[in-house]
Amino acid sequence: MPLNLIVDALEKTQATEFSYQAIREYRLFGANTSKADSDVVAEVNFRLPANTGYRIQKASGSRRGLQIVQSVLDHEVEATSSGNQARIALTRKNYDFTYIGETVLDGQPCYRLELRPKRKEKELISGEAWIDKHSFFVRQVEGEVAKIPSWWLKSVRVKLVFAEIEGTWLQTSMEAVADVRIVGPHTLSSRILDFHGEAEVASIVSAHSRTRKQ
Repeated sequence: MPLNLIVDALEKTQATEFSYQAIREYRLFGANTSKADSDVVAEVNFRLPANTGYRIQKASGSRRGLQIVQSVLDHEVEATSSGNQARIALTRKNYDFTYIGETVLDGQPCYRLELRPKRKEKELISGEAWIDKHSFFVRQVEGEVAKIPSWWLKSVRVKLVFAEIEGTWLQTSMEAVADVRIVGPHTLSSRILDFHGEAEVASIVSAHSRTRKQ
């Protein structure tokens, strides 16, 4: 398939808006250690197009890990708020695309595209994207952030994995490796512990509302 048609289809899939609630576990690992320094569980609510929020359910280990997770989630809320989503999407406004080829990722045929950001922004990624050959949803994005968010960081490499859960396409895991000056690389990872679709979230909210009135 020509590159232009792949990107056309990719842009259309990203216009689809899903509302859901995800329970995520975040783990922070220090340099040269296989044991997590901190563990944070957060409830993240996406009621698109404009209402995104989160709540920390529990945290253990170093306080630094909690602070980093809160910063990541604050940034995610800002990035997915009304008017900002278009600035981070995989579209021609944000990226130049190059066709690399076809491959199989987790048993699914995909197109591989090179991503070259048109602006130096920390929300954009210089790297590659794996696009599902049948649905044209993004299955994986991997690369370095186009702009380093802090002087203390030499580089930040991220890997974002997406999949369909109960009819909703969402990010299911993340890994970010930051090379921190003086202290070396640190890794932040996240994974989905639980998921509630739009109908289920509406039912939960309604039940809570009735309980408060009683």
